[in-house]
Amino acid sequence: MDNSAPAHARFRYFDLVMAAFVVVLVLSNVIGAAKLSTVAGFTFGAGILFFPLSYVIGDVLTEVYGYARARRVIWAGFAAMIFMAVMSFVVVALPPSASWTGQDAYEQVFGQVPRIVLASIAAFWAGEFVNSYVMAKMKLWTRGEKLWTRTIGSTVVGQGVDSLLFYPIAFLGVWETSDVVLVMVTNWALKVGWEAVLTPVTYRVVGFLKKREGVEIFDTDTDFSPFASRETRGS
Repeated sequence: MDNSAPAHARFRYFDLVMAAFVVVLVLSNVIGAAKLSTVAGFTFGAGILFFPLSYVIGDVLTEVYGYARARRVIWAGFAAMIFMAVMSFVVVALPPSASWTGQDAYEQVFGQVPRIVLASIAAFWAGEFVNSYVMAKMKLWTRGEKLWTRTIGSTVVGQGVDSLLFYPIAFLGVWETSDVVLVMVTNWALKVGWEAVLTPVTYRVVGFLKKREGVEIFDTDTDFSPFASRETRGS
């Protein structure tokens, strides 16, 4: 198994993993974000059941393909979220046909508060880049061993940054400050818990992809700037 991958290397499954990342990200924000659910007396946004999968896939991307390629996927997800927000705004704002009676329901589901959209996009961008950075650095520190420490550790930090940005930007001044803090901490803990529960799945997916792609990438000479364009060679 090679421990390096030239920038021009072609991978069999990279595009599929990138597509899965973007699909989970967009759908969890479009479908999940619109509904509040109560289970056993606990109320939560339905998207929390699926959004953490984007962090799991992000971990897989960084672990298998390296930070530079994960960076491309994060930017793809960022662009998809912006397009989703713009499309939602335009479609909801279009005047409905006189024969169509679903405008009110459509606005309830797809109408988006600009402040929450801004919070979601900013939190995703920062959280995912921090998650990928921590994942790549911890792989160097652990010499590629103890994958679970990287997946959970990077999620603790990445989801922490995500929550610290999203909830204050979206709800501070709208909710009581104590409620913002409570929901922020609770949802962060739930997302980290999901990562821990899915660790066996992450192990299997990472093992499968590394074997099929034939690489073990360490980001020893990678430019970790989110704005770097060159895919430096991991070794």
